[in-house]
Amino acid sequence: MLATAGALPPAAQDDRWAYETKQDGQRAVVYLPGDGTVLVRARSGEEITAAYPELSPLGGVLGRVPAVLDGEVLALDEHGRADFQLLQSRMGLAHAPARAARMAARVPVHLVLFDVPHLAGRPLLRVPYAQRRTRLEELGLDGPHWSTPGALVGHGAEALRATREHGLEGLVCKRLDSPYEPGTRSRAWIKIRNIRAEDVIVGGWLPGKGRLTGLPGAVLVGQRSADGRLRYVGGVGTGWSEAERTELAALLRAAATDACPFDPVPAVPGARWVTPRLVGEVGYSTRTRSGLLRHPSWLRLRPDLAPEESAADLPDGSG
Repeated sequence: MLATAGALPPAAQDDRWAYETKQDGQRAVVYLPGDGTVLVRARSGEEITAAYPELSPLGGVLGRVPAVLDGEVLALDEHGRADFQLLQSRMGLAHAPARAARMAARVPVHLVLFDVPHLAGRPLLRVPYAQRRTRLEELGLDGPHWSTPGALVGHGAEALRATREHGLEGLVCKRLDSPYEPGTRSRAWIKIRNIRAEDVIVGGWLPGKGRLTGLPGAVLVGQRSADGRLRYVGGVGTGWSEAERTELAALLRAAATDACPFDPVPAVPGARWVTPRLVGEVGYSTRTRSGLLRHPSWLRLRPDLAPEESAADLPDGSG
């Protein structure tokens, strides 16, 4: 069951919803057949059990009681927050168990559980979310590499504010009476991603393809570091109307240059460089450890700002 992007439920309906922290990891369905084994599948249906050997003891936690659990595999940083870049070093190792075992010692994962679609041989798909949640919490699934974080009923505005204050990805709102609908992107589950916004300097672009031929498909953006260098922070390919993209194309052509303005030069095949004089504002979810923006989206040009005004406190070694 998938969540639909949206906003908080109306305040008058607040007590009909539960609120969970939106996790930045790999969605996983965990099958416990009751024989001591465990099978983990990704959202695509691919079996990924071998990628996460530290989850194998979960197979015996419920004894002979079979269950299907829904959750998210996370890699946590030194502050205990989900770090998708760390997790990427663990993903894709399902067919390399020896390497997965070595990586498990270096970058252990943690499975957070938030639903139980099947339990003790019975489907719970039509059982309301609130009752499924109670059944899940009664299982006491809290171990060295898995846990069942609580869900808050009501107080959605406060919950969302707390995720922002703690630098978390966002919030998932779940209607208390909602069934579990496999494969459905349902309005009964609403996801709210916390978006940060910062000013960036345009230093290049990538030509668009298909209907965007002749227009920029993405702009390559950077920010000034403390030493004055323009450090590459990523490519932005969404957020424009057709008219805005056409206007941007003219500005980029007028600023064309053969010299890359980024230091160091990013490895971006097919890049076209421009004199770094255009400033824009972009929204993004978080940064990678090297300072790149995740899920960036263009918000607006900032003709009121000069390029030297858009400095940023970038991590050491970014780019």
